[in-house]
Amino acid sequence: MHEELNFQLFKMVMVQAINDQDTVNRKTVCEVVLNTLDNDDLNQVLMTDEANFHLCGNVNSQNCRYWATENPRIIHQKALHSEKVTVWCGVASFGVIGPYFFEDKAGRAVTVNSARYTEMLRTFLEPELQRLGVEIRTLWFQQDGTTAHTVMTAVRVLNEMFPARVISRRGNIEWPARSPDLNTCDFFP
Repeated sequence: MHEELNFQLFKMVMVQAINDQDTVNRKTVCEVVLNTLDNDDLNQVLMTDEANFHLCGNVNSQNCRYWATENPRIIHQKALHSEKVTVWCGVASFGVIGPYFFEDKAGRAVTVNSARYTEMLRTFLEPELQRLGVEIRTLWFQQDGTTAHTVMTAVRVLNEMFPARVISRRGNIEWPARSPDLNTCDFFP
């Protein structure tokens, strides 16, 4: 194929589809952020996200390649529903907040839902910001539009903690869908 047809080997990359309106929405949010936040505010944005990590040793194989004279035909098996842990963290100019592990009382990993998310905000994030001496009322809080983040109980807690300073779906600045590259701590497993 290479010599006769001049074909090259390429690896397919799967990404989330982005439409023309997504680009417009991203640009609009960037303009709103720049027009709403001054330089001091830009230094006071806490960007947050969660990621799932598999405990069985599976990693993102996006960049895994075998270099050999022959195909080694190696097969890596992985469990269909491997045990994993969900971790939250925040990144700001003053440092990293977290990690926070979403676990039940027995220490087993659990999925993030609205109740667990608001509990994390109240029992972990708020005390941690106070411990670090961060002025919470001047801090902008950024999160993505995950359902657990945007149900009314979570929105209420966020508006109490960060009055008029939430960047999110249903926030004071609307976070655009499908925009992971605008958040410093986004993780693409």
